[in-house]
Amino acid sequence: MAAQGRDIKLAESRVEGSRNFATKLWNAARFCEINECALTPGFEPAACEEVLNRWVVGATARCAQDVEAAIAAYRFNDASQVLYHFIWGTFCDWYVELSKPLITGDDAAAQAETRATTAWVLAQTLKMLHPFMPFITEELWTRFGDSELLILESWPQLGPDMIDAEAQAEMDWVVALITGVRSVRSEMNIPPGAKIPMLLTDASDTSKGWMKRHNALITRLARLQPAEIGNDIPKGAVQFVHGEAVAALLIADVIDLSQEKARLEKAIAKTDSEASKLEKKLGNAQFMAKAPEAVIAEQRERLAAQQATREKLADALTRVSAAM
Repeated sequence: MAAQGRDIKLAESRVEGSRNFATKLWNAARFCEINECALTPGFEPAACEEVLNRWVVGATARCAQDVEAAIAAYRFNDASQVLYHFIWGTFCDWYVELSKPLITGDDAAAQAETRATTAWVLAQTLKMLHPFMPFITEELWTRFGDSELLILESWPQLGPDMIDAEAQAEMDWVVALITGVRSVRSEMNIPPGAKIPMLLTDASDTSKGWMKRHNALITRLARLQPAEIGNDIPKGAVQFVHGEAVAALLIADVIDLSQEKARLEKAIAKTDSEASKLEKKLGNAQFMAKAPEAVIAEQRERLAAQQATREKLADALTRVSAAM
C-alpha cells in the first residue's frame, strides 16, 4: 500500500487482510503436500503439454517480469500488488481448482506433469515473494524447497519464451466464461446448489472446440448442467456476451422471473435514493467548505459504490426483462 506520497494508517482490517493472504499461501502449499506435488529434477516448464500447465507457466513468467520492472522503477507497492493478485487469483483461486481433475485423473502423464508444474509454480512464487514476506516464505521453503535456505536462492529467470499465447487465450476464455456465469448467478439470486442448463450461441469454431475440451471443468466450477452449443436462445434464458459468442442460462425453471424483476426494480430505487442523498451532500457548498478531507473522500467513495451497484442491478434487470 506504500504508494508514493501516501500516508498509511494502521487498521485491523488491513492486518486481517494480510493474515488472510498468508493463510491462502499456506493452504496452497498444503495442497501441494497433500497431492504429492514436489519439485522434479530436470523438469522443463516450457515443455509442458497440457494447456492448463502451459497457461500457468506463462502467467508465472509474466508475473516475474512485471515484478522485476516494478522493483527496477522503485515501485515496490506495484511489485507487491502484482504478486498478490497472481498468488491469490491466478494460482490459488484458478490454477489449483482447475488442476484437480488432472491430478486425480487416470492419465499418468498428465498427472505427473501437473504435479511437477504445481510444485514449480509454488517454488517461483516463494522466491519472488521472499523479499516482501521473508518469514512465511522461508518456513514454507524448508518444507517444499530443494535447498537449505530460500534467502540464498537466485531470482527466477523467466523469459518471454515461456509465455504460450494460444494457451493463454484458451484458458483466459474458460476463466472468463466461469466468471460470467458466477456473476449472473449472484445477480439473479440463483440458489448455489442449482445446476442450470447453459447454451452457447454464435460461437466460432475455436470457441466450440474450447467448450468441448473444457466442458467438464466449466460445468463443475460454474455449477451447470453439461453445456451445449446451439443457435436459438429459448424463452426464459438470461444472456451475457462472451467473446464473439452469447452465453444463455436457462433459469426460468429455477427462479420466478417476475419476482426477480420486482426485486431488482426495488433495489435500483433504493440505490438511486441513497445516491441522490450523497450527491446532494457533495453538492452542498457549506458542507464541502467545512468537512474534513477524509470525510469528503469517504462520501465520494460511498457515492461511487452506489453508482457501481446501480449499474450492476440495471444490467441484471435488462437481462431478466429480455428473458420474460
